[in-house]
Amino acid sequence: MIDFQLTLQSDRVLLRPMKAEDLNTFKALTTEQSLWIYFTSDLSVERELEAWVDSALRQMEEKSRLALTIVDKATNRVAGSTSFGNISSRDRRVEIGWTWLGKSFQGQGLASQSKHLMLSYCFETLEFVRVECKTDVLNLAARHALAGIGMIEEGVLRSHTLMTHGRRRDTVFYSILRPEWPAVKAQNRWS
Repeated sequence: MIDFQLTLQSDRVLLRPMKAEDLNTFKALTTEQSLWIYFTSDLSVERELEAWVDSALRQMEEKSRLALTIVDKATNRVAGSTSFGNISSRDRRVEIGWTWLGKSFQGQGLASQSKHLMLSYCFETLEFVRVECKTDVLNLAARHALAGIGMIEEGVLRSHTLMTHGRRRDTVFYSILRPEWPAVKAQNRWS
C-alpha cells in the first residue's frame, strides 16, 4: 500500500506530500495560461488552482490520491507537482499523473527524475504489477516523453475527458509492467 507520508528523493529532486501552504508558491508558478492547454484545469486562474489543491488535499485524506510537491534540490525551490492516483492495491496498479512544472523549471530533468523515483517506488518497494499514465492525444510533447522513458502506448479513449473551455479530449494511455521495469530502468539516464 502507498505510504501517504512518503518522501522520495534523488540528488536532484525531492518529492514530498503536498500541503495547504504550497498553494501560495504554486500561484507564482502557474500564471502562464499556455501551460494548461493539455491540463484538465486552467491553473492560471486562481480559483481553479485553489479548487485543484483543495481536491488534491481531500483525495489525500481519502487515501485515493497522493499529491506530491516537486522541489528542485539545486535551488531548494518548489518546482511543481505530481501524483499517484487511481490506486488499486488489490490489482497492484497505480497511475502516475497530474504532473506539471513551472515554466522556469521545465527542460531541466526534474520530470524524468520524478518519474524515475515514482516508478522505482512502485515496482521495487510496493512490487506493483502495473504503472500507467495518460495524456491528451494532442499533447505530443508528453506522448514523446512517456514513450521516451519506455512506456508502452496502449490505446485511445475517445471523448474521454472534459478539458478547459469545454473541449473534450481523446485520452491516450501508456503503461509499464513489472517484468518490463528492469529494462526500462537500465535504458534511461533519468536526467
